[in-house]
Amino acid sequence: MKNKELLASLSALGAIFFWSFSFVWFKIAFIAYKPITVVLFRLLISAFLIVIIARLLKRLQKPAKKDYKLFFLIAFFEPFLYFLGESYGLQYVSSTVAAVIVATIPLFTPIAAWYFYREKLSLMNTIGLALSFAGVALVVLNGNFRFDASPLGVSLEFMAVLSAIGYALVLKSLASRYNTLTILAYQNIIGVLLFLPIWLSIDLKDFLQTPFHPQAFRAILLLAVFSSTLAFVFFTQSVRQLGVTRSNTYTNLIPVFVAILAFLILKEELGLQKIVGIIVVVSGLFLSQLKKKDTNGRLKAVEVHRK
Repeated sequence: MKNKELLASLSALGAIFFWSFSFVWFKIAFIAYKPITVVLFRLLISAFLIVIIARLLKRLQKPAKKDYKLFFLIAFFEPFLYFLGESYGLQYVSSTVAAVIVATIPLFTPIAAWYFYREKLSLMNTIGLALSFAGVALVVLNGNFRFDASPLGVSLEFMAVLSAIGYALVLKSLASRYNTLTILAYQNIIGVLLFLPIWLSIDLKDFLQTPFHPQAFRAILLLAVFSSTLAFVFFTQSVRQLGVTRSNTYTNLIPVFVAILAFLILKEELGLQKIVGIIVVVSGLFLSQLKKKDTNGRLKAVEVHRK
């Protein structure tokens, strides 16, 4: 039993590591390719891999006609709107700032659930939200407590946060009827169809004129294989063994991992104020989950399907 729990914990850490690396791989891919190109190829490769995995495991379900609209809606929120906000936002803010903002998704989701479904908002979540907001402020403000990060970049990253929340709320209707691989496969396929017209009209000419860049294209492959595919497989295995609450706790480490990876690989600045801000954000996230129940369907959906 202990070996199974250890393996599940390692699986969760593996997923978190891959999701954390995605912020770095995006930056590397942007060296040669534009955001829509990066996202489109990432989704294409990931969709292909997930469909193969789902078929091998005999887990690919056929959606009912009544659910077509819901599948379209979740794909519209994520990956479409989510990746538009995250990828374009990363062109204006550092990987660390983006990761800290995206990490607030689990905090905002209960608020949306309270507004739309009148579910009780716990005191711990309220305190955790306030604490994490203070941490985000420390990260995006400079030493003189003036706004240092790009307002456009921060706004785009928060657009990704809101998209993820919308995705989670809609997903509540599908999560009880379809498995993880099925939802991921169809949302990625629909996402490709949504991004394709934009890519053809905006990025195709630039893509054809851009010489093949091995390092940037390798980053796209890494995003597709590890961040969009294997990370979900690993995290799903962790949830089955450890449960949602314990597995979700590991996701709070993403800003920490991203800050370290960005500092080592991208040479991004990591001053004392940002370190303190990251600690405050993570503390708020942990605090908000102290009394979280496993029956929260939306948070299950957000964490298992997030990146």
